[in-house]
This record gives sequence, C-alpha cells and structure tokens, in this order.
Amino acid sequence: MDLEKQFQTQKDRIRTRFLRYTRKAFRMLPELEKPRILDVGCGSGVPTIELARLCHGEIIGLDINHDLLAVLTRKIEEAGLSGCVKVVNCSILDMNFTDSSFDIIWAEGSIYVIGFKRGLQEWKRLLKPGGFMVIHDEKGDVEEKLEHISQCRYELLDYFSLDEDTWWAEYFAPLEKLIIETLTKYTDDSKVPGEIHDAQREINMFRENPALNSSVFFILKKK
Repeated sequence: MDLEKQFQTQKDRIRTRFLRYTRKAFRMLPELEKPRILDVGCGSGVPTIELARLCHGEIIGLDINHDLLAVLTRKIEEAGLSGCVKVVNCSILDMNFTDSSFDIIWAEGSIYVIGFKRGLQEWKRLLKPGGFMVIHDEKGDVEEKLEHISQCRYELLDYFSLDEDTWWAEYFAPLEKLIIETLTKYTDDSKVPGEIHDAQREINMFRENPALNSSVFFILKKK
C-alpha cells in the first residue's frame, strides 16, 4: 500500500472515534425493521458501514468523489456487505431518487453544501411519510436551525452537541500526529498528496477559530 492510501486508511481510523456519536444518534430513532437509508455525502463511508451493521437494512451511500467511493466499495466487499450497501456517484445538488424512497436520510457533515434550510426542504420529498432525518452539522446558530426545522414541518425528536474540545481530542490532535508521521516519509514536498495538504488545512482552520468546529446532531421526523 502506498503512502497516500496508508494516510487515507489511518485518517478513516481516526474518524471511527466519532462512531460512538453515530450510534448514539441512531439509537434515538424508533426501531425500524430493515430500513432503507440514504447516506448523503458518505465519502469513504466510515458512518455508512456502521449504519449497515446497526440497521440490517439497505443503505445507499451517495457522494460526488469517485476516489472516496472506490475506498468505500472496497470496505463494503471486505465487510461482506455487498448485498445491503450500494454506492451512487452523484452530486448532492443533483439527486434524482423518486419521492418517498427512504425511511431515513443520514447526513454527517454534508448538508452545508446545499444549506441547512434548503436541505430540509428539498430532501423531505425523498422520505416516506413519517420518515426520519439525522443531520450532523456545524453548530452555528442552533436556535435558527431549530426554527428552520419547525418551519419545514419536521418534529424534532432530540439533538446533542459535540464541543471543540471533543473535536480536538478525538479528531484534530490525532490527525496532526498522523500528518507529522507521514510527512517524515516524504523528501520532496511537491510529491506530498493533496489529501495531506487538505488535512493540514482542516487543522489550520480549527486553530483559527475552534468554536466553529463544535457541531450538533439533529434527529428529526417528517410530519
């Protein structure tokens, strides 16, 4: 395995530290028998694989990044989940599923692409009557987001926050250590993969304004 793939694998391993919160949010939903879930902006599928193990249903992982979907496809095969997890290479802005296709829409760190209120409005048609939506988004103005939830006619089942200390301890500090360890193996900076530069940019942005890296899980039901 080359260094770039090793970095992606190790970064995903760091990301698994947040699966405890994925599980917490999932357990706030009522029990559903083999639900159909759309994981919007699934990336390399760290939460996707966990959701498959939790729900025993069908999951569609959607993302625009072909390379990350290739990583997820490999994980699906290795986990023996090919029968229940599928990938779709598509933009969040161009989803063409039929109405009432899903029991649950899951979006960890992706709704910002379309905007919180617009996502609530446009994705609602994809949910079955009484379906559920779980959103993990930057904290921002929570009161405003709660208003959007009400205006878009969702029932708020619950929500919980992850503060900046949690993000630093469980993600950014381990990621910084991984970057340092990986860069010692490169002698030519021009050959350092963009993935590593992007990860360093994440850390720099956190340091500039840690408060922006607190986040919230919202658990919603379609009225």
